[in-house]
Amino acid sequence: MSSGEGKTVCVTGASGYIASWLVKFLLQRGYTVKASVRDPDDPRKTEHLRALDGAAERLKLFKANLLVEGSFDSAVEGCDGVFHTASPFYHDVNDPQAELIDPAVKGTLNVLNSCAKVPSVKRVVLTSSIAAVAYNGKPRTPEVVVDETWVSDPDFCRASKLWYVVSKTMAEEAAWQFAKDKGMDLVAINPSMVIGPLLQPTLNTSAAAVLSLIKGAQSFPNTTFGWINVKDVADAHIRAFEVPSANGRYCLVESVSHYSDVVNILRELYPDFQLPDKCGDDKPYVPTYQVSKEKAKSLGIEFISLKVSLKETVESLKEKGFISF
Repeated sequence: MSSGEGKTVCVTGASGYIASWLVKFLLQRGYTVKASVRDPDDPRKTEHLRALDGAAERLKLFKANLLVEGSFDSAVEGCDGVFHTASPFYHDVNDPQAELIDPAVKGTLNVLNSCAKVPSVKRVVLTSSIAAVAYNGKPRTPEVVVDETWVSDPDFCRASKLWYVVSKTMAEEAAWQFAKDKGMDLVAINPSMVIGPLLQPTLNTSAAAVLSLIKGAQSFPNTTFGWINVKDVADAHIRAFEVPSANGRYCLVESVSHYSDVVNILRELYPDFQLPDKCGDDKPYVPTYQVSKEKAKSLGIEFISLKVSLKETVESLKEKGFISF
């Protein structure tokens, strides 16, 4: 893989979980990183970034807001590539349009508009989600293989009130349309539930899911997710930018596992923990399915196992003071 020396890239939403690892790896590879955050004066958003190796010399922080037109212009100016990771991800929403859908869709178009104005930008890598891939009403059972040709159906998701899924599906759709209209080189990364070590001091949504299991939850959800390590996701973003033949979308799923499997792995790793031993409902377990790894492997991704990822998540939660044992 080529290195980033002499190249400048922008990372939006740089204080986020995936983005923080992306910034770390980019700095390691010699890139100069222009990082956008909503509030550069909030130490919880920036201190962990400023502390990274190479940050003193090659990290520049910019204030930008997804809903303010043109606010990414100065961050994107002079960049060879742009990684757009900024998008809200949480579950309890009162106003899905204002809290999730607008920032995701308008924010993506805002960032792409800034990119379209800057001739030096060679490629844009969009952090999408498996949410934009797998939710189309087609059954997902053990013999079904989801791949990059699947597209979530916003109407199906609206009917099921899957607002985060709607936001990611519409944002990715808008991005492809924009790229097509402008002749822009765009690549999308579609990770599943992202776990692994935290760089930021605050708890993110997916690490919180693991934390709740080990902090005395009475039951585990009857849910099946794809799981992936945050370091593999950050690595995939960089490869998607650096590998000339990278194109289209890349699903990133190391394994598809029901919460009961996750609890069993945690029990094996940490026999002393009080882990939930019953499911949140008495319905049959939501089945697992498969997600093709072929395209991701063509980028050179070697997946970290779910067991290692869970161990790294728990050890990181301990180190950050979210649990003690």
